Formats: sequence, C-alpha cells, structure tokens
Amino acid sequence: MKPLNSKLSAAISAIVVSAGVNAAGIPAEKPQTMDEMWKIIQAQQQQIDSMTKKLEAVAQKAPTGEVSNLERKTNVLTEEVEKLRTELVVPEKVEYKSAYGLGPAASKVYQVGKGLSLGGYGEANYQARVDDQGGRNAATGTVNNPDNTDFERLVIYAGYKFTDSILFNSEIEFEHTSTGNNGSGSTGTVSVEMASLDFFIDPLVNVRAGMVLMPMGFINQIHEPPFFFGNNRPEVERRIIPSTWRENGVGLFGELLPGLTYTTYVVNGMNAKNFGADGIRSGRQSGGQALAEDLAYVGRVDYAPPMLPGVMVGGSAYVGNSGQNQLYNGRQLEVATQLYEAHLQWKYRGLEFRTLGSWGHIGDAALLSVANAKSIGEENYGWYSEVGYDILPHFAHDTTQYLAPFVRYERMDTVATASTCANAICRDDLTRDVEIYQVGLNYKPIPNVVIKADYRNFTQKSGTSPDDFNLGVGFIF
Repeated sequence: MKPLNSKLSAAISAIVVSAGVNAAGIPAEKPQTMDEMWKIIQAQQQQIDSMTKKLEAVAQKAPTGEVSNLERKTNVLTEEVEKLRTELVVPEKVEYKSAYGLGPAASKVYQVGKGLSLGGYGEANYQARVDDQGGRNAATGTVNNPDNTDFERLVIYAGYKFTDSILFNSEIEFEHTSTGNNGSGSTGTVSVEMASLDFFIDPLVNVRAGMVLMPMGFINQIHEPPFFFGNNRPEVERRIIPSTWRENGVGLFGELLPGLTYTTYVVNGMNAKNFGADGIRSGRQSGGQALAEDLAYVGRVDYAPPMLPGVMVGGSAYVGNSGQNQLYNGRQLEVATQLYEAHLQWKYRGLEFRTLGSWGHIGDAALLSVANAKSIGEENYGWYSEVGYDILPHFAHDTTQYLAPFVRYERMDTVATASTCANAICRDDLTRDVEIYQVGLNYKPIPNVVIKADYRNFTQKSGTSPDDFNLGVGFIF
C-alpha cells in the first residue's frame, strides 16, 4: 500500500488552518499578522506530525476504496495548503505604509512572514520650458533649455526576510531608460541605491549595516512619487540635502518612547575633490569603491506625539571630514563638513503641510576653492514650505480617490558665505541664490498611482533660469 505520510500531513495542516482549530481540537485565535500566522502553522505542524503516525496505522488497515477516496481528498487539501504557504511568502494584499523611515513600497519586506518580497516605483514626465529669461538664442534660434520628456526612473525593491530577526532590503534604480547615449548626448545609469541588512534585537535598539540612505529630510528616505507634491523633488532636498544620498555604513535604529524614533550611522565621509559652487552634492560617493580615510556621523530623531495624530517634528545632523587624506595644491586638508536640518509635518483630514530648513558649513573652503578652481561657499542654506489640500471629499463622499492642489515656496543659496582668498575664484556666486514659487495639482485615481501637473517660477540674484511647466505620472507596487 502506498505510504500517505506527506499527503496526510499536508491535508491535516489545511484542515487545521481552514477550520480555525489546533490539533488538540482547541479553537485557534485568528492571526493578525503574517508572523503570527507563520508561528501558528509551525506549532500546529509539530502536533500534526505526532498525529500522522496514528493516522497511517488506520489508513493501512482501511479498505482500498476508502484509501483512494482519502488520497483524492488529500490532493485537494495539499493544493490549498501550498496556496496558503505561498501567500505567507508573497501576500496578495499589502498594506502600503512606511516602516523604519523608508517609503511604503520599500517597506513591503517588513510585512512578509518569511522569504522574498518585491516592490518598486516609477515616474515619467513632460517638461515645457517657459522662455521668459532668454531661453532661446536670438541669433541662431537655438533653444538653450529645450522642452523634453523623460522616463526619469524605474526602481525595483528586492528584499528577503531570513528570520524574524534578520532581514535584507535593497533598491535598484534605472535612470533615464538606458546607460547608453540616448541621441541627445545624455546617458542614464543603473545604480544600487540601498542594500542593507537589518538585525532586529529590541524595539529600542536594532542594527543596520550595508549601503544606507542618509536619514536627512523628508525626501532622501521616502522619495516614491505618490508621497510628495509636484513632478520634481523639492530643490532644497536636491541641492542642499543631496538626494538620493547613500553611503556605506553601520548604525542603530529604534523607538525610544511611543512616537519617538531615532536612526544613527557611521559612514564613509564625502569626497571634497568634487565639491563646487553647487555645494556638497557632487561629493557623494554612493558606495562604489568609496574612499574611507575619513568617516562621518549622521543621526536623526523624529517625534510623532500620540496625543496629536498627524503631527511629526524632527531633525538630523551630518558631521565628518571630507579631505580623504588627499592632496589639494600639495596640502592635506581636513575639509570638515557639517549639515543640519529640522522639519515639521502636519496632516489633518485632507490638509497636508510640510516645512524644512537646512544649513551647512564646509571647512577649508578658501583653500579648497583654489585647489578645485571653483567658488566653494563656506556656508550654504535652504528652506521650503508647502501646503496641499484634498478637495475630493467635499464633492464625493467615501471616495478613495485623491485630488489636491498645492503651493510650495523654496529659498536656497549654495554659496551663502563666500570664502576669502587672494585668488579671484573666491567670490560670491549670485547665480546660486535662488527662489522658487510653485503651484500644482496631484491626482490619485487609486492610492498607488498619481498624475501630476505643476508650474515653477525661478528667480535668482544674478543670471537667468527659465520657468517650467511639468506634467507626469508616477506609481508604486
């Protein structure tokens, strides 16, 4: 007679789970999370194994017809239990919410019971330049800032939950569709933007190691298109806080008190050889063969008061040297680099308000300016405020769609304080002193998809910048 051990075991698993009772006949509580469901199945499986031996003895003495009928039933039940186990690894329904400072799509891996998790996002846009500041060469007709379309990025999140306490998460980004020349002289990139292991020890203290996102500002960690206004990320969080900013490092994260969270890392420092009038943005090393003669420290604290739902206030700091033991005109410079920011977010019903301010300092700026042949500011700063309001609930009750007009104001200067030296390169670059007025509209037919339209007006102390109209789409999965 054919042995039935594996099929009977799987069948009993399906019966136990679907019936909501354990192997001892005691009703099982409905699991609330994937972790709880996985633990219930493991515990029940141990009880099932002991029962299987008894059932095999009964099956061996049963008539052939009953055994065939039992085999048919176990085949059906085996398929059901396999489906259940598959759902544990790749759940059909996912609740998109941020976890541990990451975006909702990037946080999917934290919801699985065990195994692989896949997610991602993408965004594409059309940009029309408004020729209000000399965007076209009058003599040749050449457009200095042409209208353009761009599938800006496609991102894949791949994570794996090894155990309840060890988890891997990663972000791979494809920018501008291709790494080859696209016909207009520009190229795209394929980059690993996050790849780290989390070791969960206690809600107070957990460890993260690998390539980590710098926990500064709103956008650097949560940059998925449905969760910020406009087609373009705020310029303050691109030029002053250089998103997407990631480095190799190790650190701690956790929740100290209800609503009070922190993240802190030791990472490789930046590379001052690439600093310029645009500030520290080009000094990011992004984890590839990164110089680590100088290290840096970054830390962040956020507080979301339980008694004030929708309110979050916090700040972060980055401190480290960027000289990397290199020679600058024959001298070694430390290039002490500091960046600080504070932020406030308030969500109330359909209202969303954000404000952020950041200030930075670059040491040895005068000597660095001469060595790099670029005007590098000793200080830089930027701030912005924005507000949007979902108006659809006033027109369609109980709708899951979203329609929010918004306004944003930004002010920044990457050469706020010019360095002083005998060389003419050390001067204030007034083209870096910029104001941006922006209005727009975000529409979400479903929470995972957004359609955006916005207009930006640029003004600066010197030189010209064209305004732009932007239309685009974004999604997460």
